[in-house]
Amino acid sequence: MNRFQTTLDTVVSFTGVGLHLGKETTITFKPAPPDTGYVFVRTDVESRPMIKVCVENVRMIEEQARRTTLGENYFEVHTVEHVLSALYGLEIDNAIIEIDSDEPPEPAGGSVSSFAALLKNAGVATLNRHPRKIFKITEPVSLEYFGATLTVVPYSGLRVSFTIDYDIATIGTQYLSLDITPESFAQEIAPARTFCLYRDVKALQEKGLIKGGTLDNAVVIGDDGIMNDKPLRFPDEFVRHKILDLIGDLSLLGFRLEGHVISAKSGHASNVQFVKKITNVYKGSMSKTEKHLSDRKWDIQDVMRLLPHRYPFLLVDKVLECDPGKRIVGLKNVTINEPYFQGHFPGSPIMPGVLVVEAMAQVGGLMLFDNVDDPSKWLVYFGGIDKVRFRKPILPGDQVKFELEMISSRGRLCRMRGIARVDERVAAEAELTAMLVERT
Repeated sequence: MNRFQTTLDTVVSFTGVGLHLGKETTITFKPAPPDTGYVFVRTDVESRPMIKVCVENVRMIEEQARRTTLGENYFEVHTVEHVLSALYGLEIDNAIIEIDSDEPPEPAGGSVSSFAALLKNAGVATLNRHPRKIFKITEPVSLEYFGATLTVVPYSGLRVSFTIDYDIATIGTQYLSLDITPESFAQEIAPARTFCLYRDVKALQEKGLIKGGTLDNAVVIGDDGIMNDKPLRFPDEFVRHKILDLIGDLSLLGFRLEGHVISAKSGHASNVQFVKKITNVYKGSMSKTEKHLSDRKWDIQDVMRLLPHRYPFLLVDKVLECDPGKRIVGLKNVTINEPYFQGHFPGSPIMPGVLVVEAMAQVGGLMLFDNVDDPSKWLVYFGGIDKVRFRKPILPGDQVKFELEMISSRGRLCRMRGIARVDERVAAEAELTAMLVERT
């Protein structure tokens, strides 16, 4: 998963007919600044009202089980799940979505493959120095809602496992479990079409829905099987489309979810209730997660994801502060178990000066990694160490705070000033010149 937020590179538009309300509509996707999320703009209204995509703006209406509707003040936008699924599934974090009606168009093919292709053609731009809002599940959350069950458990990445069970032989019981990445979404989920039972069509029409539904943009299942001329795109196309809908509803979190979502028989109503429950259970944690990188601490796991160093040469335990491209503060706890104390003045152990500078350099390197999209592809090489001064010995039991400030930077080359403090007293200082070098 990209470490930084993303948006679109260019503006793209799509015109078609809305699935439920049957109106011809043009939708336009535009780049958006960091931390915007997804925002719909109703261009058919003179005031151009904006509707932010969040769970608080979901309008719970009678036919909610068939679509997801958002609203702010007096204005609404209906059937947003397919648009949101395309954006969220492709890991596009920020977008302005202009629409000249109250419902997005439904692609003629009945799936979101057209949206996915459109967004890919627009290109994805990485918003460097703006860390992605990732919400990591640490404790399971479960929901039972009118026959549907949903659970999310800790997982590295986003995985969805979904089970459907219909009393009609053409669908029956289907199950699929899949890691959701932009590649898997585009290939395995986006092509799956909307579907409904023919016996439900009349009831939906009486509610003023599926006015734009045809056998070209939806799979209709009758008593004798599929009524469409075209065959299924996957043997389990129905459960794949349910995953597609769920991904769209998960975007209501406002974060990239990191966890394994396990669903049985869920639809839009239960999906929305599940998002609300996750939000309520993790309310304090989500507030903390939403903070900019400069406002939160990196633990040792974060450090190890960025630095290539490992024991005994990993000399950073934690990052306390980071103002990308300007300043970083890291921490090193010195213990008597450090391997160098066996040979470096074992009777009077002192942390070697070269390792103090090395630890300082590693903290500075973390600030440089914040400028690239994939740190695993880069190394930090130091080209110069100047003005080194050792003011105070660093001993076992000391906690060393390394403070580095950027003096100048040009491209991938930079110069930093570093200070090592113990109990707020300066123990060492130096100026470091470093460069990011791509791994070969």
